Amino acid sequence: MGIKIIIAFLPYLFLLLGPFTRAFSSNRQLSAALLSAYLQLFRSQPILPPELSFNFQQPKIPSHKTFMIKKKLVKKQRQNRPIPYWIRMRTDNTIRYNAKRRHWRRTKLGF
Repeated sequence: MGIKIIIAFLPYLFLLLGPFTRAFSSNRQLSAALLSAYLQLFRSQPILPPELSFNFQQPKIPSHKTFMIKKKLVKKQRQNRPIPYWIRMRTDNTIRYNAKRRHWRRTKLGF
């Protein structure tokens, strides 16, 4: 309850500290000083009670894709591109497009 009151009161602290604020050359320095004083005041107290605090660490779960599958996917991704323009020039336009081009929805890889 007390923390909520102070958090709600913190923006109005600038108005109450009139002479104190003139000692700082900018609002950034003043807000940094107020924030450091606020953190020193409440650093020893937890923000949430222990029964309401959460553990934010994710449990270690294995990945769905194996490393070999990922390597195959990378190779297929590299193959799935249009032919470079210089190949058309080198072959006198006999190779015009990549005949083995694959669309992600029409043709599946099967692994």
